[in-house]
Amino acid sequence: MIESIAMARRNAGRVLGTSTAVAVFVAFAHGLNDAYAAFLHPLLPRIMRRLDLSISLAAVLTTSLALASSLIQPALGYVADRYGRRAFVVLGPVFSGVFMSLIGAAPSFIVLIMFLTLAGLGSAAFHPPGASMAARVTEGGGSGVRLSLFSFGGAAGYAAGPLIAVGFVAAVGIERLWLAMIPALLIAPVMLAVLPAGKGGPAAQPVPGPREVLGLLGGPLGLLFGISAITTFVQRVFLTMQPIATAAAGGSEALGAVTLSVYLAGQAVGSLLGGYLTDRIDRRHLLVGVTLVALPTHLLALALPTGSVLALVSAAAAGCATMAVLPPIIIQAQELMPGGAALSSGIVMGLAWATGSVGVLGAGVMGDLWGARTAALVCTPVVLAATALALHPSLRRAAQRAG
Repeated sequence: MIESIAMARRNAGRVLGTSTAVAVFVAFAHGLNDAYAAFLHPLLPRIMRRLDLSISLAAVLTTSLALASSLIQPALGYVADRYGRRAFVVLGPVFSGVFMSLIGAAPSFIVLIMFLTLAGLGSAAFHPPGASMAARVTEGGGSGVRLSLFSFGGAAGYAAGPLIAVGFVAAVGIERLWLAMIPALLIAPVMLAVLPAGKGGPAAQPVPGPREVLGLLGGPLGLLFGISAITTFVQRVFLTMQPIATAAAGGSEALGAVTLSVYLAGQAVGSLLGGYLTDRIDRRHLLVGVTLVALPTHLLALALPTGSVLALVSAAAAGCATMAVLPPIIIQAQELMPGGAALSSGIVMGLAWATGSVGVLGAGVMGDLWGARTAALVCTPVVLAATALALHPSLRRAAQRAG
């Protein structure tokens, strides 16, 4: 029996040993993880009524989840680079699935914060090693395409998450949302069997030290971090304020979830488009273009009547633009530190996402004063700062050195 299991595992490793096959499988795990992460936003109006929360406290919930899922990503990425990535990729979605499925059973605001924090830690453990395992930037060309598969998986899961959450709650009630954790528990042993062990990079590539990382943060890595943080802020403001604004205007929970899913489906397309173009055009031009597109599309998605065709089309385009920035940012960061691919991914994903998410607290205060829709409209033009960073010549010089 033991020999049969060992043989099956060796065969699975041979079948899934190619970079593309690993990227596809990690992309599936990414979709599962991010589907759970998307449960909170569409259920915010229901949770606000259930626990009697203001918009500011609702923003605290989304920010808590965002910070827990992102702030410690660089540290976890460093550990994964040194000691192996598979355990993080396997256990991350389990934590996300279990604790996000428990949010409907939270009896108080504090317990809900605890569940969200634990779910976020699972997501933080998954993302840096998942991105480095999928892209494998040290193994040759096409890394943008492989990373786009990883990004697409997460974006597709994130897009499906709101509809899954609302549909599940409508069918069994929010108190039984805990049943949704079952897929995460079932997939873990499969992932453990098929994902490759080891650090995933050549032994000749050392993990960079603090001095090298700080030096890069003062240059091109810092610019990539800034672009990621700014676009994250715009994205998180939209995800937080749009369902609240829809409810305030008399729209249903389902209508808010549909708009979120359209936005997130646009992100899934953007992840593929960004990865495809990352390997084919100047990455600075790509970043400038998509950040410029993000401004009018977000403004239209917020200003037009919720649920109208033009509003949904604008939401899809806005989501596409915000996610298309991710593949070129991550690939450039990994190329700057090929021996610390998970660490660099954690900086431009997790640390940047945490920084961008903190600003949502300010948007929540504005939402209490002026309304959720107005607050989002005021915050959105900040995306032009990301365009300015993308034009910095340091990114061009870094790309030339990597090339």
